[in-house]
This record gives sequence, structure tokens and C-alpha cells, in this order.
Amino acid sequence: MKTEGIEKTPVPPAAGMAVAEEKGNANVPISETGGAPITVGGGSTEEKADLILDDEEEVDIFSPLPDLHNMAHEQNPLTVRAVLVGLVLGSLVNASNVYLGLKTGFTFGASMFGAIFGYGIVKLLSTTFHGLPILGMPFGPQENSIVQAAATGAGGLGGLFVAALPAMYQLDLLSDDPKKDFGRILTLTLVCSFFGLCFAVPLRKFFIVNVARELRLIFPTSTATAVTIRSMHAVGTGADEAIRKIKALGYSFLGAFIQRIASYYAVGILYDWHIFTWFYIWGGYNNWALNIENWGWMYELTPAFIGSGMLVGLNTGISMFMGSFIAWGFVGPLLIKYGVCIGYEYTEDDLSDPRYLGLATFFSLSGIDEPDYVPSPRYWFLWPGVMVLVCYSMAEFLVHWKILYYGGKYAFVSLSGSVDRMLAKAGKSNSFITKMAAKSARDEESKDFAPPEQQVPIWVWSIGIVVMVGVTILIGELQWSMGAGLSILASILGVVFAFLSIHGSAVTDITPLTASSKASQLVFGGVTSGQGLSIPDAQRVNLIAGGIASGAADMATALVGDFRVGFLLRTPPNLQFYAQAVGTLVAMFLAPGIFVLFMAAYPCVLDVEATKCAFSAPSVSAWRAVAQAVTQPDIPIPKSSGIFAIVMGVVSVAQVIFRRTVLTGEREKYRIWLPNWMAIGVAWVIPATVYSNATLTGAIISHFWAKKWPANFETYCYAIAAGLIAGEGLGGVIGAVLELTGKSGSVYGTGIGCPDRSC
Repeated sequence: MKTEGIEKTPVPPAAGMAVAEEKGNANVPISETGGAPITVGGGSTEEKADLILDDEEEVDIFSPLPDLHNMAHEQNPLTVRAVLVGLVLGSLVNASNVYLGLKTGFTFGASMFGAIFGYGIVKLLSTTFHGLPILGMPFGPQENSIVQAAATGAGGLGGLFVAALPAMYQLDLLSDDPKKDFGRILTLTLVCSFFGLCFAVPLRKFFIVNVARELRLIFPTSTATAVTIRSMHAVGTGADEAIRKIKALGYSFLGAFIQRIASYYAVGILYDWHIFTWFYIWGGYNNWALNIENWGWMYELTPAFIGSGMLVGLNTGISMFMGSFIAWGFVGPLLIKYGVCIGYEYTEDDLSDPRYLGLATFFSLSGIDEPDYVPSPRYWFLWPGVMVLVCYSMAEFLVHWKILYYGGKYAFVSLSGSVDRMLAKAGKSNSFITKMAAKSARDEESKDFAPPEQQVPIWVWSIGIVVMVGVTILIGELQWSMGAGLSILASILGVVFAFLSIHGSAVTDITPLTASSKASQLVFGGVTSGQGLSIPDAQRVNLIAGGIASGAADMATALVGDFRVGFLLRTPPNLQFYAQAVGTLVAMFLAPGIFVLFMAAYPCVLDVEATKCAFSAPSVSAWRAVAQAVTQPDIPIPKSSGIFAIVMGVVSVAQVIFRRTVLTGEREKYRIWLPNWMAIGVAWVIPATVYSNATLTGAIISHFWAKKWPANFETYCYAIAAGLIAGEGLGGVIGAVLELTGKSGSVYGTGIGCPDRSC
């Protein structure tokens, strides 16, 4: 799972790792310690690379998986039915992600969801229309990988709409209505999506073909998806197990979907359990419980985050809960007690029932620009949260310094091949260049299963990159008043951050988009500081350029993960690319449309002064705060908050160093006792406890489920969790439609069980 900064990528327990931010932008964290390792016999994914398949054959996962017995060769896995099914499934995930991202900052990948559901749908078509053209052809694992490739493409770009763009509206940098900006938003998604798509192609060769073995790049989620697809197509028990997984996913998806829609009409009963409000009512509206309610301590029956908790493991679940407790159960109340922070207490004019006098909120972000501003606890904790997310992610990247070395080496060898061909055409040669070119050819031929005719033509992706950079320059100048140099810099940073994100995802399943987005904002803050721009113009450039860099990196990361699935299943990469391109085209139109829909239904998301809103939009707050901090001459960061942020940033970096240098070999088993600072940072940025509560609930469920019934757990856990996540997300989209049509719970529902009968 990702989060814009909080980008999480769920990983099936069967494959072994649990995840991550920012797929907001968030691809946040998530854990590298949950679940069972992908390897056999214990140990980490960084040390072993053997995998036992269902047929008890041990294979090297840095090479394509062996073909299934009795499975006919697939002549052309790129079929109309595969692409259409993938587009539908990816679109569901895309719509879900805008809802989930605005609500919590988390977004979820479509790969495994598309693989499992896609298998069920296409298998049904193949059986029902057996022998007929298009629909009734045989169905194999390579075509299944085309389904998930199209789904991943169509499910992308969510991070841009749950972070940078809403932040621009909150800072009054765009019009007063997103519908008026639809054209500019559309061209922005064009740049992010297709630039990321094109430069993902050479990154496939680098990360999957050339250096995967040297750098132990496991790609846990992608490997799990490939193994799942292979097992579903296995003759006999594999197919039977696939049907069970599909049913489990379908039932959980339908249940979560129905629960989310029904809950709009009885929020306090079916969704939000305000337990301390209940105690307050039972105590005659005069006791201690309302003060705990004020800090947001309640329990939310959110299927998406219970499902997420089932994937990420106890370490992440506990870390996230402890982060919430530190912020909103311990330090936050102390800040209020000693006058460092203040809250907003509702008056009789704000309340419908005077018995709720004393109801307050400590999560306001209004009034930041006022000279006598006193922060809320939410604003105070925003800076430590962002600091931890950036420091921890960057530290994890830098300890893998070899990626920089191998990247430079690969670029030089590849360039040598191109130069050698140019010299040969001119009738010239250079012995050193020829030697390097030969090495490049030998490496690719020995490692890549796909012959040249199955590769994406160089002219396709290279021209695509040049065209997209040109389009970025045009829209930057014409639509966003951003110079050509800044547009080119944003494109370059997109490639750099793609390296960071792909590497993090490949090694630990953590996609550090938070680090990418915040780093890009810091870079552009420094670049624009001496250009004489007004504060609004500097903030606009900061957010747009940062959105381009992180959005392109996000898309490239997802698509390289897809290429890993195809590599293991021997799917021709050019066919995957075409499926991804069609999916990306759909996402380019779909994601902006869903965003406009939600903003029309819930305009409070764009109002920084709003004290009550169905969406907390934590990633938006982080992007806005950083944009203000790097563009305003004097941003009011409380001294105590700044000191705490620096200390926590140093501690998180120190833990990375300690983990990588001390807890190795025999001591590696103790890593599970270290807190997940990405999860803690997320908890400090999100002004709510419900997500950490639900995540911990899911983690506890999966922990004891795996211990008590391991075989059952391996079969059903991921399918159920994926259904819960997607079901609630799609239910949220229907909720927005109901809101716009005047049929929602705000009109016909009841507030029973909610404080002041308002949830």
C-alpha cells in the first residue's frame, strides 16, 4: 500500500513481506517485518533468493519461473478481453484510491487485485464461451499478467489528487472550483503518467535484468503476484485454490461495499463507534469521557484499514498505534495543559445540543499566517511527522549506496553500446567502446528471456521521453507560469526519485514517495528562493513541480513492478507496455474526473478553515505545510516542535544505521523489535486515531490467524484483505454520488451514537 507519503503496497502473506507511502503521493510505510519471508528456511529477502513453488520445485527468483506442466504456449497473451477486464478492475481501484487517499493519505496498488479478480472473470469468460473467438480462447498465466498490467496502469495517479493538487486549492493558488481547472489538471496527469510510463522501460532493464541479483532486488509484491498467478493456473489443486481465493475476495469486497454505503445512514452505529461519547451520555452528560472524545479516541469499523492491518504485520500495527498514542494521548494533552498549544472549543452556536458544551477539537490548521498564531497540537506534530518520514526514507535509501554505483555503471555500458553502433555506421570504431558494448550485449542476452523482437522498441520510449519533457515545458510555461528550466529539473528529479522508489520497493516493499515528494519541495524551495517570485507564485511552482516529479516517479515505480511480474512469467515486455499504456490513458482521464466528483460532493476538503469534514486529507496538510515553510520568509514553526522534530529525525536515522550495521547475521532476528518509524511518522501527520486502531486490529487478527490455521491463512488472508480495501473505496465513491444527488446520509441518515449527533 502506499501513501503519498504514505504509500502502502499490500503484500500477500504468502509472499512474505508487508509494506508501505506517498503509491502521496504518500506510494507510507509499512513494514518489512510482517509476514513470513519469501525465502525458505528463514532469513531475510536480502539474503536468500530461492522459492519453493506449489509443485515443490526450488527455483531462482532472479530468473523467470519454470513453465507450468501441461500448459500450452500462449501465442499472443495481449488480448482484447484481458485489457478490457484489466481496465475495469484498475478503474475500480483508481476510484477507491481517491476516496481512501483523501480520507487517510493511503493508496493501494491494483496489481494483486487485478491478478486474482482478473483470473476469475477471464476464466469464467473462457469457460462460458469456450471455442468462440475473443471471449472463449484458452487462458494462461501470461494473459493473466496482461490483465494485471492494464489494471495497474488504470489504477495509477491517485497520489497527485490526494496531496499536491488539494494543497494548491487550500492555498488559493487555483480557481474556486476544480471543474474550471479540469483542462490544466488533465495535462498535468498526461505528463506524470506518460513520462513515468516511458522511462519505466529502460529502468526495467536496469532493475530487473541487470542488477537484481547483485543488489538482491526481490520485489516482494510483484514476486507474490507472479507466484499467485502461476499457482492459480496450475493444473489440479492450483485451480481449485484459485476459485476459493476469488470467492473470498468477492465476498469481502461485496460485504465492505455494502457496509460502507449503509453506514452513511447510521454512521454512529455502523461505522464510527464513539465509545467515550456513549460513556458521556450514560454518565448523565457530566463526566470525564468527553475530554477523551475531544482527542479523537474512538473505534472505526473501516474495512480498508482492518484489511491493511492484516497485511502489514504486528510491528507496523503496534508502531502506528504507539505513534497515535504519543501524539494524541500523551504529548498532545501535555501541550494543551502547559499552554504550548490551544484547541477550539465549540460554542452554543456551533452545537445543536447544549449538553455537549465542552466538546472541542485540537486539529485545526487555520490562522497559520496570523502574527500571534498559537498552534494546535495537529500543527505542532506535523513537523516531527514530516521530518521522520523524510529522514527515515532517505536514510534507508542512502544505506543502499550501491544502487548509485550500479546505476552509473549501467548507464555507461548502455551508452557505450549506442555510441559503438553510431561509430560502426560511420565506418569507425574504438576498441574500448567496442569492448563495453560487447559486455552490454552479453549481459542482456544472458539475463533477459525476451529476444529483441519482444522488447519495447528504443525509438518508442526514447521519443516518448523527449516528447513528454517538451510537453512538460509547454504546460509549465503556458498553464503554470513555470520556466523551462524548472520543468526540466522536475523531469530529472522524477527519474532520480524513481530510482529511489523502485529500489526501496524492490528491497523492502517500502515505496518512499514521501521522501521523494518532500525532497522535491525542498529542492524547488531553494531554487525559486532567489528568483524574485511572489509567495503565491513560488508556492504554485513548488507544488506543481513537486507533483510532476513525485507523480512520474510513482507511475514508473508501479510499472517497473509490473515488468517484474512479466519477467517471472515470461510475458513479452512489449505486450505488457502496450497494456500499461492503454491503462495509463484511462487513468489520465479517470483520476481527474473522480477528483472533481469528490470536490463537488465535499468542498470542505479544499477549505483549510473547515473544522468538520468527512476527509482529513493528511497528505494535503503535509504538502501545504512544506510549501509554506520553503517559500515564506518566516513560517511559524514552534521552537519546541522544531527541536522535537530534529531529535526524532536523528533517532530515526540512527535506528537505520544501527539496524544495517549491528543487527546483521545472527542478530538480524532482533530487527522485528525495532519500531517502524515510517508508521510512527504517518500517525503524527494523520489527525485521527481510528486508522491506527483499525490497522492494529487487522494485524492482531492476521497474527493469530497465521499461528492457529497457517494453511487457511495462506489461502485466504490476502484475498479477503484486498476485497475489504477495494470494497470500502468503491463504497466511498458511491457515497460521493449520493451526496451530490441529495440522497446521502447527511439528508436521510441518523446521528445516533455520535457526539452532538454529528459525525
